[in-house]
Amino acid sequence: MTSVKNFDELNVPTPSLGVLKERYEKLVDSFANAQGLDEELSVFQQWQSLDDEVSTWSSLTTLKFSQDTTDQVRKQENDFKDELMPQLQEYDVRLKKMMLESEHRAAHEEKLGKHLFNLWEVDVVSFDPQIQDELIALNKLAAEYTELQASAKIEFQGETYNLSQLRKFSGSPDRDVRRSSEYAKWSWYTEHGEEFDRIYDEMVKLRHQAATKLGYKDFVELGYKLMRRTDYSRLDVEKFRQEVLDVVVPFCQELRSYQKNILGVDELKVWDLGLFAPEGNPEPKGDAEWMVERAREMFHEMGHGLGEFFDIMADKGYLDLDSRAGKAGGGFCTSFASEKVPFIFANFNGTEGDVRVFTHEMGHAFQYWNSADYEAGDYYWPTYEAAEIHSMSLEFLTWPHMEKFFGDEDAERFRMLHLIEGIIFLPYGVAVDHFQHMVYENPEATPEERRQMWSELEKKYLPWVDWDEIEHGKNGGRWHGQLHIFHVPFYYIDYTLAQACALQFWKKSNEDFEGTMKTYKKVCETGGSLPFQSIVKSANLASPFEPGCLSGSIEYAREVLKPVLEG
Repeated sequence: MTSVKNFDELNVPTPSLGVLKERYEKLVDSFANAQGLDEELSVFQQWQSLDDEVSTWSSLTTLKFSQDTTDQVRKQENDFKDELMPQLQEYDVRLKKMMLESEHRAAHEEKLGKHLFNLWEVDVVSFDPQIQDELIALNKLAAEYTELQASAKIEFQGETYNLSQLRKFSGSPDRDVRRSSEYAKWSWYTEHGEEFDRIYDEMVKLRHQAATKLGYKDFVELGYKLMRRTDYSRLDVEKFRQEVLDVVVPFCQELRSYQKNILGVDELKVWDLGLFAPEGNPEPKGDAEWMVERAREMFHEMGHGLGEFFDIMADKGYLDLDSRAGKAGGGFCTSFASEKVPFIFANFNGTEGDVRVFTHEMGHAFQYWNSADYEAGDYYWPTYEAAEIHSMSLEFLTWPHMEKFFGDEDAERFRMLHLIEGIIFLPYGVAVDHFQHMVYENPEATPEERRQMWSELEKKYLPWVDWDEIEHGKNGGRWHGQLHIFHVPFYYIDYTLAQACALQFWKKSNEDFEGTMKTYKKVCETGGSLPFQSIVKSANLASPFEPGCLSGSIEYAREVLKPVLEG
């Protein structure tokens, strides 16, 4: 543990494309000329080491750009990274093909795990050098989206806010403040709506073009391959979306009715949806620095290695939590493979959401910390939907310690709000997924038609949303603010699948906390060595694709919330 460098000591030089290509070519030649299993494994290990080196530089470059999108040096470095990485992908695929076609494949599978080869089989059919131009262009558009979001300077109540900072007003007990902040936010999106539509339109066409070049009917088929989904299909996802529609949406309508009554309003408007108490939502009792110290106490009390790990993250500079001008929005966890250490990026704004984001990203970080020693780099992280189990479950597993952040008077209010919002999120999450299926099944649709698609899905999955006179929302533009739609297509159903698992972890933790923590730690240690449904099974959880999976969790939540809803 003491060998972990301080973050500010990480200094990864910018690589040379020519030198990297030469190094990868040498590995390809070495594998082609390898004599026997041991020599092939030696090449594999060298390849993994080089991949770790490149990945560390790439992650650090992306992070530094996200920390300050206005820094031109960081932007240029990020632009170079966006051009370089698709060109290196060709060598990764060539080496994967050679391992797949090796006469020693069975022995490799026995040593490294069959799942690794299943992942590689998906990878080799989702890339070809002929789509490098599309991939480079997509990277540039993704960076443009990030810059556009980060550039927001919204005047409100005599101050200037970015999008992350403005979000704190959504929980204000003053309805006029909520309303005017919502108008201010969506007015900014209206002002830049054509830019968002243009960026996404170009992305959709590029992705469809790449898919057809590779022989796919549309990008949906390729998108599932790129997400490395090996043990479920789009039909399974459709069934899950229907389960959410049948089981969760009706309960959400009950929750919204409760919300309307407790707020004392005639009709819920979009600016009311983030508030569940007339006195305002609970807020953490201190700033980011104070919260780090409360988290330190919490994780040490929880045990299972969480405390010691968090000490490293906090003391060695692997946290960037405060929102500031020029910083990219949102929160994420990244990692530096050569150092075997993760990094948490967030945008605290003084709301209860800070605690949820913090514990969420800590779940990702703790999983990586526990699985970064796998021989195969593909196992450091699981596929996205499995990765979100660790993060969303830790949000619930930290419940017994919320008094540290909210005090005795507000901790229970936070827990109930977290549970309500976690359930209400499910219909939104599947709406985002359904929207992307519609978009990529109809790649020639116009921006106006895409907005209409969203409006139709909003009525179906989110019938309580009333935009009043906010034009951007009324015109189906809400999705402009959802980064995943632009950056990582089809990465959103993953949150809902993971939430279905996290709710089960929550129920189990209320029955046997220590036993549940041991299972959680084991799942973290599994990393990406198993596919999604096998990871779920290993934790003795029901697969989200099993009929009735959500019914048990919703009924349990209903019982827990009963005193609140009927009080």
